[in-house]
Amino acid sequence: MWIDTHCHLDAPEFGADHALASTLRKRAAAAGVGLCVIPAVERSNFDTVRALAHRTGDAYALGIHPLCVPNAQDDDLAALDAALTELRDDPRLVAVGEIGLDFFVPALCTPAMRERQAFFYRAQLRLARQHGLPVIVHVRRSADQLLKHLRELPTGAGIAHAFNGSTQQAQAFLDMGFKLGFGGACTFEPARQLRRLAADLPLSALVLETDAPDIPPQWLYVTAAERAVGRAQGVNSPVELPRIGAVVAALRGMPAGELEAVTTSNALAALPRLAALEGAA
Repeated sequence: MWIDTHCHLDAPEFGADHALASTLRKRAAAAGVGLCVIPAVERSNFDTVRALAHRTGDAYALGIHPLCVPNAQDDDLAALDAALTELRDDPRLVAVGEIGLDFFVPALCTPAMRERQAFFYRAQLRLARQHGLPVIVHVRRSADQLLKHLRELPTGAGIAHAFNGSTQQAQAFLDMGFKLGFGGACTFEPARQLRRLAADLPLSALVLETDAPDIPPQWLYVTAAERAVGRAQGVNSPVELPRIGAVVAALRGMPAGELEAVTTSNALAALPRLAALEGAA
């Protein structure tokens, strides 16, 4: 089976009652996607991702996303700690995430916001260590700083989500026991560096993801000009994962079925609790 290691099925694009999410999830299952990991982004959706994962038969992670840090309160970290404690025996809780650093959004790049992001990131790394969970990290123009903090507070395993760094940065994550998430971005031919990484990195490095509804693959992407004349953006979902996997397999010159098996094994290594769910998927 395929594993979508990162998709936000609770996003508003999938409907307030998650009806569309459930429909698309069933279509994805029919296409061979056995498991999805649904990461939280802020305190207010901890319960939502947990309930949705149980509803769809998937897994979830709890964390505070760097884009949500500006509105987060210090006691949100205590709430995260309490949730991780309360849910420690829930087999569908597989990681602390989505956490990390974002130095792409201008509002997050001021000295004060960089410091605030680092405070939340380090606190969540400590919680992951305390609760014995891997992490799912958001990496956007921040790989070196993410790695710096990980070296000081290693978690032993995890996923660098939507990786788009250098070969050297990729190797640094691999040396720390991480896998690297590849998704829709590598389906665009102009993304030459990313496609080279997908083709050339050790096969043991790769996990697949959609980041649905974000980062649509090339066949769903609609330009601003096209949107201006009324063409709708396609909805990215776990349904697209096998086709994304086929693109990555083609880049590597290997059968898609072989990539499916290896990336599933890699996902289980990165997020060990998934193994208990694999057989039930």
